[in-house]
Amino acid sequence: MDTLAPTITSAIILSLIISITQPTTNMNHTKIKLMMMFIISLIPLSPMLSNKELTMTSTPMILTPTENINISMTLDLLSLTFMPIALFITWSVLEFSIWYMDSDPNINKFIKYLLIFLIAMLIIITANNMYQLFIGWEAVGIMSFLLIGWWYNRPDANTAALQAIIYNRIGDIGLIMTTVWLMTTSSMNIQEAMISYKATTIPMLGLLAAATGKSAQFTLHPWLPSAMEGPTPVSALLHSSTMVVAGVFLLIRFNPMLQNKTIMTMCLVLGATTTLFAAASATTHFDIKKIIALSTTSQLGLMMTMVGLNQPSLAFLHMITHSFFKALLFLCSGSFIHNLNNEQDVRDMGGLLKTAPMTASFLTTASLSLMGMPFLSGFYSKDTIIEVMMNSHTNSWTLTITLIATILSASYSTRMILFTLTEYPRTKNKPHKETKTIINPLIRLTIMSIMAGTLTKLTTLQNTSLTTMPKMIKLMALVATLVGMTLSNDLFLFTKHLSPKKSKTLSIFFNQMAFFNMLHRFIPMITLKHSQQTFTELIDLWTLESWGPKGLSLTLKPMIHLTTHQKNMMKNYMTTFMISLTLAITILTA
Repeated sequence: MDTLAPTITSAIILSLIISITQPTTNMNHTKIKLMMMFIISLIPLSPMLSNKELTMTSTPMILTPTENINISMTLDLLSLTFMPIALFITWSVLEFSIWYMDSDPNINKFIKYLLIFLIAMLIIITANNMYQLFIGWEAVGIMSFLLIGWWYNRPDANTAALQAIIYNRIGDIGLIMTTVWLMTTSSMNIQEAMISYKATTIPMLGLLAAATGKSAQFTLHPWLPSAMEGPTPVSALLHSSTMVVAGVFLLIRFNPMLQNKTIMTMCLVLGATTTLFAAASATTHFDIKKIIALSTTSQLGLMMTMVGLNQPSLAFLHMITHSFFKALLFLCSGSFIHNLNNEQDVRDMGGLLKTAPMTASFLTTASLSLMGMPFLSGFYSKDTIIEVMMNSHTNSWTLTITLIATILSASYSTRMILFTLTEYPRTKNKPHKETKTIINPLIRLTIMSIMAGTLTKLTTLQNTSLTTMPKMIKLMALVATLVGMTLSNDLFLFTKHLSPKKSKTLSIFFNQMAFFNMLHRFIPMITLKHSQQTFTELIDLWTLESWGPKGLSLTLKPMIHLTTHQKNMMKNYMTTFMISLTLAITILTA
């Protein structure tokens, strides 16, 4: 069994690489291949539940005087649990994409891009050295750029793709900084680095910066809602099992290196701020995809909070359960958008419970799982997280605002369900048949959104700080969810007949992402303007004019001034000569 896990993992990655190198892609074959890979990836999972860890290292590929670079894979609970999840979600998204992107002329390329995205994520989760991790890290960034900007003839899509890559490059500075630090002081091998690691702030800050960029934490958050300009299957894959969870996964993987009170507090405050801010922003938006995207940011903040409370296993558990219901939410919203001629505003939907009953029930299940409704998968992670937080005395401010964020999560999810599914249709609706191609991936994801939490009962991930606690603390998550749902329902009923009013300042603040979009554009614009003034006005117009060609020309003496006394005053000379000549003739003839 010890050699089985590395063999299966290598075979899966190689098989995916072979799939993308083929000139044409048979989409049905690719779908079946992903299904088989998912089933095979479950085989090494059972012995890993006892927290065994395997490492597979190749012979050195590049020999250097200081270090030999090789391919090294680590197969532990994290990588072997997340691999089947990534395969399962990609399989479901790919099957949905065959229907959703059917009219796209480049659908083959699209499917290959999705597979490259998956390969990059598998490289990240199995990497055992910083070189491999960095390759996977950059690959998911590049693929997100290509996929978000898939409809590149739309200016908004191009802007969103650039925004995603630039924000990620800011975060990547942190990862490069940590890599360089490990290269000079420790080892590039992750296991060796964590054994010989001395608590130093620089590499920890680098890891935190990398996770902030990739997982869209507060201050680097604007790119995630903008990424909704890409096709819906891209959003589903990007937000569930690839790209955005890579940042939190990095912190979970390097958790032994983060044992520093300052860094832990920073993670805690950053995560809590992100959770509340994104949840509050989601309540002000009406674009269905942006609401779900901001919900992702909020859940990533919750995972970051758990990393800050030194509970990486709970962060990982929430990452697992979140993957399923988030992919399901996006695919359901994609089905509705397709149904309503690309209408994304929830205010123009309505009545979809009648026209698309199966998709509507799946969306409701996913939303309830997101809220943390008992016995759905989200409940097992979210409830455990809130129990741990309520029993913690680390930072009461962060714990309070995370609880408020939980109420807001229930609020925007309920509002989305009420706007899209209930009442009457508010736009022209051309319902498509809910065929197998659409429904099969949704059914699979729904089953996992219900069952994933129960299945993780088999693992050691669901551990709380206390086995016994006061009843109110035990019920706190459920109370927060019910409060959020009730408030949202009342607000919907009371305000639906009111005429629109001008948005208040606080609402605009959250809707505009705390004006970070403008701030992040304002700073480069000021820098560019200052640079332009410095170079054009100071250097081009003054320095070059004074010391350049014109300045040099003024310092030169014409040759005629150096070789003769002639001063180029011919008219003066001729006039003087003529006057003198006239006077002389006059005097002589007198």
